[in-house]
Amino acid sequence: MDIITLFCKMDDFFLAYEKWQVTHCLPERTPPETRGRPRHLHPSEVMPLLVAFHQSGYRTFKRFYEKHVRVYWVNAFPHLVSYSRFVELKKEVLTLLTLYLQVSHLCECSGISFVDSTRLRVCDNQRISSHRVFAAHAGRSKTSMGWFYGFKLHLIINEKGDLLGFEGPPGNTDARQPLWKLSSDGLFGTLYGDKGYISKDLRELLKAQGIHLCYKVRKNMKPLELSIADEVLVKKRTLIESVIKELKTQTQVEHSRHRSFANFQGNVISALIAYQLLETKPSVNILELQGSNDLPLLF
Repeated sequence: MDIITLFCKMDDFFLAYEKWQVTHCLPERTPPETRGRPRHLHPSEVMPLLVAFHQSGYRTFKRFYEKHVRVYWVNAFPHLVSYSRFVELKKEVLTLLTLYLQVSHLCECSGISFVDSTRLRVCDNQRISSHRVFAAHAGRSKTSMGWFYGFKLHLIINEKGDLLGFEGPPGNTDARQPLWKLSSDGLFGTLYGDKGYISKDLRELLKAQGIHLCYKVRKNMKPLELSIADEVLVKKRTLIESVIKELKTQTQVEHSRHRSFANFQGNVISALIAYQLLETKPSVNILELQGSNDLPLLF
């Protein structure tokens, strides 16, 4: 999506948000103090630049802003500020970015969902003892890739690769805990996960909410009673691993250069929006599975 189209969509959202804010929020009794020069860069201009960075292929936002935005997009954004000032403005649009993602880009459940999590490191392991930026937020944990310090990004997607929900708790949080919250966001049908979501209590809780949780059990466990369709789709759970790969390679959801928790949150939200705007996403063709000669009718 080109930058002008992205700006127009976000500006329309901001106007709708302002209209909602006027009708649902109490007005401030006293206007906030204004110091220095008045604002030149509108939130509707800050938001698309943050998302465009994750679509650009640049590895650092500073280089993207200095070498691309301030060189090629000066006509589109005539009131650009310095890089240090823009970093301050990033924190002010975090709430707007989160609302924009939840309202405009999270898709509805189709009855087939996949869940998984991935690590988001905030520093190298050698610097864990001296790291201070995320000392009150991050956690240390271990995955199949080894130890890390940071957060875990939990995602739920549909068979088309579209995001249905997300959570970003500390890295030492049990993978099953965020699922309790994510399961209340309009999910239904069957949810496919890996062995990290094995829990009898969790299955019973989700079953009461109309969600059937399926996963591969360990070798020393009694196998679950799954239908042929579930057995096939459990093997297709690698779809969400492909989505995670896209997030880390194409939209750069993870890096270790954050200097504040708010900037980390803004980076994750912007990367998720950029992923949702991709023209092609990893997907599973359900109709093709149904038409396979080796499989009966799944649904």
